[in-house]
Amino acid sequence: MKQLTPKQIVKELDRYIVGQQNAKKAVAIALRNRWRRKKVEGNLKNEIMPNNIIMIGSTGVGKTEIARRLATLANAPFIKVEASKFTEVGYVGRDVESMIRDLMETSISMVESEKEDEVIELAELLANEKIIDILFPDDQKNDPKLSKEIKERHKRTREKIRQKLIKGEFEDKIIEIEISDEPTIGMQVFGPTGMEDIGMNIKDMISSSLPKSKRTKKVKVREAREILLESEATKLIDQEEVIRIAKERVEDSGIVFLDEIDKVVGNNGGSGPDVSREGVQRDLLPIIEGSNVNTKYGVIATDHILFISAGAFHVSTPSDMIPELQGRFPIRVELDRLTTEDFIKILTHPKSALIKQYTALLDVEGVELEFNKASIKAIAELASDVNGKMENIGARRLHTIMTTLLEKPLFEHPKRGEKKIKITAKIVRESLEGIVEDPDLSRYIL
Repeated sequence: MKQLTPKQIVKELDRYIVGQQNAKKAVAIALRNRWRRKKVEGNLKNEIMPNNIIMIGSTGVGKTEIARRLATLANAPFIKVEASKFTEVGYVGRDVESMIRDLMETSISMVESEKEDEVIELAELLANEKIIDILFPDDQKNDPKLSKEIKERHKRTREKIRQKLIKGEFEDKIIEIEISDEPTIGMQVFGPTGMEDIGMNIKDMISSSLPKSKRTKKVKVREAREILLESEATKLIDQEEVIRIAKERVEDSGIVFLDEIDKVVGNNGGSGPDVSREGVQRDLLPIIEGSNVNTKYGVIATDHILFISAGAFHVSTPSDMIPELQGRFPIRVELDRLTTEDFIKILTHPKSALIKQYTALLDVEGVELEFNKASIKAIAELASDVNGKMENIGARRLHTIMTTLLEKPLFEHPKRGEKKIKITAKIVRESLEGIVEDPDLSRYIL
């Protein structure tokens, strides 16, 4: 994180996301400020709160992608939640604290994966030793009556088997291994909001107190290695350390992306469904402001978690949010609508550009897919045209157009003889113009 300045963060985001420079600058500053806060000495560090961001823009302009790529860049625990899933306490739906519990689960998975990479070599060694024990059982190895010569002979035989195992000579041999099964608890907890998390905790408590059942299974050596590798790696990982590191990461680096925040913002004067919407905002407030949330791994403080919210705000505006919540999102960024030029860049420039994805998919079939500049421009123009006539879904329109355009080659291949497909502007127009011109067909196909 130290080497990435805000400019470098924006440059990294440019590899995946076209345009939206204002939003990229805002998140880059927020990310760098987290590193700066950690370097501040004394009690002042705890007083520096994150500048939460609210991104305003229609669907498909890159709001989610910016937040997701930022989290990957920072190697931080990240979770995307839809604000519309939450309801005020007392109503049917998930409680707002569940997003922090989910964030902690994400962090646990991240740390476990890292720790697994650290112990994987030792785990593989131990797994191979167990396979050798199965291939060459030696029940008398600890017998003090055995002569030194027999012990040496056993040792040499074992080493020969080990070398053959490393070379892969036993990969298809079927062996019998013993595996442990986690006890399954068939239980469901019904009750008010938040009870699903209590139910999970009760299940964990019961399953940890019950003995694990063991059974034997006949598998090939290559499959046995994977099963034993996972088992040995789990034994080598210190779970208490995993929880400690994961908790620190959530509290210092966690990012929560609150999508569809506009869906819980009402502007009808607090009547009807707006009462519940305002209740969700009031429930969100303490979490974003900074509070303690109980999880099965301990209490999580949310004071320094970065919250990035997003919404189209077609019907309402951020000013319709309750004043206290508005104050918790000091940075507001409006994302630009995508133009034809942006669509051309989206199709070609990013590392995971759509054309590169479809080219890679057909390359698996031994078919070369080629687009010329005119065809790319034609696709971009059609996307802009359809977005203008119907609901503007931004870059997602490119997915529907590309799928419709390439439906025939994707269905027919592999096909003998044809090793190259060249997409021209004429092919694009012939394939899609009839659909674009018919509004009813466009509505259902594009």
